[in-house]
Amino acid sequence: MTVTARPGDPVITPALVAEHGLTTGEYDRLVAMLDRTPTFTELGIVSALWSEHCSYKHSRPLLKTLPTKAPYVLQGPGENAGVIAIGDGLAVAFKIESHNHPSAVEPYQGAATGVGGILRDVFTMGARPIALLNSLRFGSLDSARVRYLFAGCVKGIGDYGNCVGIPTVAGEVVFDPAYEGNPLVNAMCVGLLKEEELMLAVAQGVGNPIIAVGARTGRDGIHGASFASEDLSEASEAKRPRVQVGDPFTEKLLLEASLELIHSGHIVAIQDMGAAGLVSSSAEMAARGDVGVVIDTLKVPAREEGMTPYELLLSESQERMLVVAKVGHADHVRAILEKWDLTAAVIGEVIAEPVYRVTEGERVVAEFPGIRLVTDCPMYEPDARESDDIRTRREQDVDAIAERKEEADPVWTLTELLGSPTIASKRWVFQQYDHTVRTSTVVGPGGDAAVVRIRGTDKAIALKTDCNGRYTYLDPREGARIAVAEAARNVACAGGRPKAITNNLNFGNPKRPEVYFQLREAVAGMGEACLALGTPVTGGNVSLYNENPTGAVYPTPVVGMVGLVESLRHITRSAFSTDGDAIVLLGNNTSEIGGSEYLQRIHDVVAGHPPRCDLEAECALIDALLDAIAEGAVRSAHDCADGGLAVALAECVMMERGQQLGADIDLSAWSSLPTRALLFGEAQARVVVSTPDAAAVLATARRNGVPAAVIGTVRSTSESLNITIGTSRISAKVGTLANAYHDAIPNIMLRSASQLDVALASNAVA
Repeated sequence: MTVTARPGDPVITPALVAEHGLTTGEYDRLVAMLDRTPTFTELGIVSALWSEHCSYKHSRPLLKTLPTKAPYVLQGPGENAGVIAIGDGLAVAFKIESHNHPSAVEPYQGAATGVGGILRDVFTMGARPIALLNSLRFGSLDSARVRYLFAGCVKGIGDYGNCVGIPTVAGEVVFDPAYEGNPLVNAMCVGLLKEEELMLAVAQGVGNPIIAVGARTGRDGIHGASFASEDLSEASEAKRPRVQVGDPFTEKLLLEASLELIHSGHIVAIQDMGAAGLVSSSAEMAARGDVGVVIDTLKVPAREEGMTPYELLLSESQERMLVVAKVGHADHVRAILEKWDLTAAVIGEVIAEPVYRVTEGERVVAEFPGIRLVTDCPMYEPDARESDDIRTRREQDVDAIAERKEEADPVWTLTELLGSPTIASKRWVFQQYDHTVRTSTVVGPGGDAAVVRIRGTDKAIALKTDCNGRYTYLDPREGARIAVAEAARNVACAGGRPKAITNNLNFGNPKRPEVYFQLREAVAGMGEACLALGTPVTGGNVSLYNENPTGAVYPTPVVGMVGLVESLRHITRSAFSTDGDAIVLLGNNTSEIGGSEYLQRIHDVVAGHPPRCDLEAECALIDALLDAIAEGAVRSAHDCADGGLAVALAECVMMERGQQLGADIDLSAWSSLPTRALLFGEAQARVVVSTPDAAAVLATARRNGVPAAVIGTVRSTSESLNITIGTSRISAKVGTLANAYHDAIPNIMLRSASQLDVALASNAVA
């Protein structure tokens, strides 16, 4: 069929091509594929599908090196979400994705629609969402702009999840000047399904109708995928129209309608109209099924008059799905959608001819040969070179940094660290989330990992997101290994066996050699850790171009870990609870302080080698901990991470405000180490447990080859955390530590609460 330009469409010029984000070489590739000059609609289609956000053109070769298989992996990368079997005929679908750029210019809607998108990715697999998590990064809270972004993102996440009725059960929030101009907003969703109900987004069946369901299409979010594939600049504020507007109440209806459709037998495929909207969902489903499709844009339900094919294809209006129904079943699909007060319109069909064709009534406005629209995007492997500045920072002798005079009292240092917004309690955040809705949350936000029970079984799943961007900045490979290992430790502390991960790779501009080096090394480190720990990668998201004129964010490869708790009896909490319990340290202390929160918070220094990640030791630690939990010997378990051992011990005695215990600790066995390294160094593969049977824990540790030692006792009658190191005794009032830990973020946010409320009210669209 002949493709014709629409009257009024702009002429294709080099300037227009550049405006669409295509390089000269990519445009030449497009012309060669078509054997003619593209129409304006075709240029828009390729601009979206060949953007970094959709094509992964700088990362796909690296991602192929990650381990993705295990006997229990039912669906790995390439679908809307990964799926693993958990026994009893049940499976868990999960995925993490970013909404960084939209959240930087419109935090409320940017974060809210990020939640909406990840929910749709999960329920299109046939899974009912049962939990949400998030991983957030912001600049210093000293900045009014950062406080506005932080408050807006938190409110957007809370409002959307709360309205849909999905509990937000876990996450992490980090504050660092490296994220000043580029907040990172990563959202993760977990859903539950029966194995036989797994639905894939693969178009098939010649003659099957293609149906747009859900909300009508508007002009919001056009070129959102392209926006996410470019550096932020001062001009980014003008791109607010590229930020989608969410409606969680429609999302709830769409969730129920989609699950009913999947279970009805009337459809063969379903996919979210997410990044790049209709064009992405239709082209990707056709490519997966190796079939052709035809779409008539005049049949797409629009909420605005006069929308062009270009706009209808590229709009990222929210709460929409694309469905491939069985021949003759379109009326059944409409009936289900009408039941839920949603629209359903047949807009095309699957065809035998191997083409991707878009019409506007009788006029063909775009046509591409077969699956090449998706597969012909060029892949890049840029030069990779480590930054000389970062190498110099890593090699700096941080042990030579002189202590401040205040550090003569380690309690001062501990209090400072507990008041650091990165370490301090995030209750101000998660109290805005409903984490108990659906009544399956056993362990909610604030601990090592969340635990959600699987109804009708004796099982639960443990969930966590993790990453230390400062480690990855100083050593990308080691930092990514630690991200996986720490997520696994946190899940194990809750009683779960780590099973699989989803990842969100947040990096700067990959065309810069130092950024591509970080990406390449981080993926390699992540792969090494996943192989060692037996946690395959089931999918995820790559978010590049997270930088502005001041520079790139820390490379932040966020890991979303899913673990299986084999019995509800194994669920373990983080805080001490029982007077007289012995306190045991699993793992060993070292002299490492490189890359620590201590150096950054107390000395404003980001330098040194991050702590070494011994993957063999991490595996042994997890095995020992889970064995001890299964034996009933562990009362609580808490990972040693940011802030080191002293911070972990302090959290154990006052993590829950109003339930404060004391503890007597003796670390004299490590008195040869520098005190600041012993207390605040962030050596890996360490967990603090409380136990009524120390001998049993020590025996289990010994059997697994894990160093272990009794280091203290829980005291319900004490008001202090007392630490002895040789002849030195440190005594900190638990109430003082609790105030520093629990009040840090509320005190900062309350100072500007009235201004924030006004700003957020003007941007929150119901």
